[in-house]
Amino acid sequence: MTAASPWWTPDIHADRRPRLMARNAIAAALRGWFAQRDFIEVTTSALQVSPGNEAHLAAFATEAIGPDASRRALYLHTSPEFACKKLLAAGEERIFSLGPVWRNRERGPLHHPEFTMLEWYRVGESYERLMDDCAEFLALAAEKAGAKSFRFRGREADPFAEPERLSVAEAFTRHAGIDLLATVSVDGSTDRDALYEALAGAGLRTAPDDNWADLFSRVMVEKIEPALGQGRTTILYGYPISEAALARPSADDPRVAERFELYCCGVELANAFGELTDAAEQRRRFAAEMDEKERVYGERYPLDEDFLAALAVMPQASGSALGFDRLVMLATGATRIDDVIWAPVAN
Repeated sequence: MTAASPWWTPDIHADRRPRLMARNAIAAALRGWFAQRDFIEVTTSALQVSPGNEAHLAAFATEAIGPDASRRALYLHTSPEFACKKLLAAGEERIFSLGPVWRNRERGPLHHPEFTMLEWYRVGESYERLMDDCAEFLALAAEKAGAKSFRFRGREADPFAEPERLSVAEAFTRHAGIDLLATVSVDGSTDRDALYEALAGAGLRTAPDDNWADLFSRVMVEKIEPALGQGRTTILYGYPISEAALARPSADDPRVAERFELYCCGVELANAFGELTDAAEQRRRFAAEMDEKERVYGERYPLDEDFLAALAVMPQASGSALGFDRLVMLATGATRIDDVIWAPVAN
C-alpha cells in the first residue's frame, strides 16, 4: 500500500477482500472449536495498570482522569494474560480470548501496533495439551482458507502434518553447534562468559557489553528461527528459566521451563506456558525483567499487585497466546500482516 493507494480504495479493497473473508471464516471456526470443548469466551479490559512486565515489550501509555480530576497512568494491554489469570483465580477453568492487543515500537511485515491475539487456558492440564491444540488450529485455518500448504518468504510447511517437537537445547546443538545448557546452572543462573565464548567459537557476532540474554537472542534470531517450521511446523520447547518469566520450572530439568513456541515457515506463531503460580517467585522475576528494561530502555512499568494477589490462589494451569493475524497470513499466502487486517493503523 502507498499514500496514493490507501487500503480503502475500492480496487485495493477488492484485492484484499478474499483474505479478509478467510480471516472471518477462520475466526468463526476457532470459536466453534472452543465452544465444542466447553471453553468460555471472555472479553477483558484493554486498559490495565500494567501492560506486562517483559523487558523488551513496549506499551502504549495513556491517562485516566477521574470525576474529581485526579489522574493516574494506565496502559493498553500487550496481552490479556493478567486479566485471564485473574478469571482462573475466580474459578473459571477453560477460557479463551480473541481480541485486539497493542505493542509499541512494532511495525513491519510481521508486526503491527494493534493486532489480534488468541489466548486460551486450561486448568489442571499440561502444556503438552496446548501443543495438540496448536496443531489442530493450523489444520483448521488451512481448511477454512482452502490451503494445502503454508508459505512465507520461500519457505513452505504442511499445516496438516504432525509438528516436529524440538527442545531449545537440541536446536542450539543442531543449528549452531552450541551446548546451551552447559551455560545454565541448576538454580537457573547463567554463565555469560561461557556462552560468549561458544558464540565466538561458532563464528557468531558478539559485543563486549552483551549479556547472556543478548547472546541467547542472537543465536535464536540468526541461526535457529530461520530453520524452524520448514516442511512441517516446529514446536520449540524447554526454554532456559531465565527466558520464561511466566512459566514454571520443568519437573525433568530445573534449568529449563515449561515454555514452548510454535514456528511455521520461520514465523513465530504461538507462545505457551505451564503457568507459574508462585507469587513471590513471579514478583522476583518481574523485578529482574524491569531492571533489564531500565538498563536497556531507561524506563520500567509498574507491577500489577492485583495480579500477584490473584496468582497466589490461581490453580495449576497451562496457557497459550497465538498471533491470529500471522496465522491468517500463512493460511492465505499474504506477505504482510496489513494485508489481513480489515482496517490497518495509519503509517
